[in-house]
Amino acid sequence: MALVSLELVDKHVSRSPLLSKAWKLLQEDVEVQELLRMSNVNAVTRLLYNDHGPVHARIVTGSALEIFDLLLESGIQPSTVMQGVVNTDDQARLIVMLGAYLHDIGNSLHRINHELAGAFIAKDILDRLLPLILENRDGLLYRIRSEVMHSIYATAMDVNALTIEASIVKVADATDMAEGRARIPYMKGKSDIHALSALSIKKVNITPGSVRPVRIEVFMEDYAGIFQIENVLMPKIKTSLIGEYIEVVPRLLRDGSIHLNPIYP
Repeated sequence: MALVSLELVDKHVSRSPLLSKAWKLLQEDVEVQELLRMSNVNAVTRLLYNDHGPVHARIVTGSALEIFDLLLESGIQPSTVMQGVVNTDDQARLIVMLGAYLHDIGNSLHRINHELAGAFIAKDILDRLLPLILENRDGLLYRIRSEVMHSIYATAMDVNALTIEASIVKVADATDMAEGRARIPYMKGKSDIHALSALSIKKVNITPGSVRPVRIEVFMEDYAGIFQIENVLMPKIKTSLIGEYIEVVPRLLRDGSIHLNPIYP
C-alpha cells in the first residue's frame, strides 16, 4: 500500500540510478524551480486557487511512479518500450517522472491552456537536462523529449493520452486530492461544492487491486468527496489508456471505514 504523499517519490527515485540523477538535476535547476514557484504565484496568489506548484509536482511524481510499477508488475508494457521509442523500462519510467514533475509549469504563464503552454516551455528545459542524464544514441533524447511533452499536454481534461506513460501522468495528477488538495481549482475561503468536496477527502492510497492491477482508494468524511472522484479522477481515467487496469474505491470514514461500491471506469 502506498499513501499519496510528499515522501512517496523518494522510494522510487532511490531504486534507480537513472531516476536519482534526473531527480537531483530537477531539484537543483533554478529555472524548473522558479517555474513551479511562478505557477503558484498565478494559481494561488492571483487566482486564489489551491496549490499547483512544487508540492503538487512532487506528490504527482510519486503517484505516477507507483502506478507505473504496479502496471509493470502486472505485465503491462510501457508504450514507449513496446513501440521501440526507448530501450528500457527505466527510460520509460524517466519519461513518467519528467512528465509528472513538469506537468503544471504552464501555469507560470496562465491557467488557460496551461497544459499546451507547459509542453512547449518544457522543450528548452529538456534540451538542457536530458544530455546530462543520458547519451543521445540514435536520437534517443529527441524521442524522450517528445514523449515528455506529450505527457504534459495530455494532462488536459479534454485531451486523450496516446501512451501508457502519458496516461499514468494524467491519472496521477488527479490523485493529489487529500486535505483540500483537489485538482478542480477552487477559490480559497469560498464554501461551494468544489471546496466542500475537496476538504472532505482525508487521504488517498494506491494499492494493487483485487480484480485490476491498480486500486485507488479515496477516504472521505462525507459524500461530498464523490464530487472530486466524478469530476476529476474519472474523466482523467476515461481519457487515458489505462482505465481497464484501474479500480476506484471510495471509502466513507464514518463509524470506521465503510466501503462503498468500487467504480470500474
